[in-house]
Amino acid sequence: MSINVCNDRSMASITSLPSGVSGSSLVLLETTTISSSTATVSFTSNIDSTYKEYIFKFIDIHPTSEYGFFQFQADTGTNTNYNQTITSTAFTSTNNEAGSEALINYQTGSDLAQSTSFQYLSDQLEADNDSCLSGTLHIFDPSNTTFVKHFIARTHFHQADPSARTYFVAGYFNTTTALTRFQFKILGNSGGAGNSNNIDSGTIKLYGVS
Repeated sequence: MSINVCNDRSMASITSLPSGVSGSSLVLLETTTISSSTATVSFTSNIDSTYKEYIFKFIDIHPTSEYGFFQFQADTGTNTNYNQTITSTAFTSTNNEAGSEALINYQTGSDLAQSTSFQYLSDQLEADNDSCLSGTLHIFDPSNTTFVKHFIARTHFHQADPSARTYFVAGYFNTTTALTRFQFKILGNSGGAGNSNNIDSGTIKLYGVS
């Protein structure tokens, strides 16, 4: 193994790993690109026992109208209602361009407790041309039939303050049945989170972690 260490103590190059040490890699399984108003984006294949971890990557997700909440749910191969029971916790970190509003907030309206609702992956999204959401969602061992299914997500988006906001959420699906389907959507506007909204542009990529 060859490792070069610079003065700042960072590793400049690694040409090989020691015996018994291996790295992981991402295998792209599916890409969905949204170019017009879309109510839901569903991934109904490629999620099975092949990988112990799956990652969804969100790129430039944009709502059709103001104050949409990006969210997701999951289901089994025999159930397409996307209503699995979730318990989760969520918080946000925010800083505006003036540097005068640096906050970390627990999101009591975004966590779930044994709920079959869709899980928020964002706070309110703006519909401005320069506003969008990007981030990742990790799903751990969805095909396991012994344990519950854990997930961790982190997204980032621009708000009109203007400010940068990062949204963190972690939780689990309280089921020992294999999960094979995942669905994403944006709901909510100035009238409330349950009102109509759609995704009008963006890309969602599904990866397996080998």
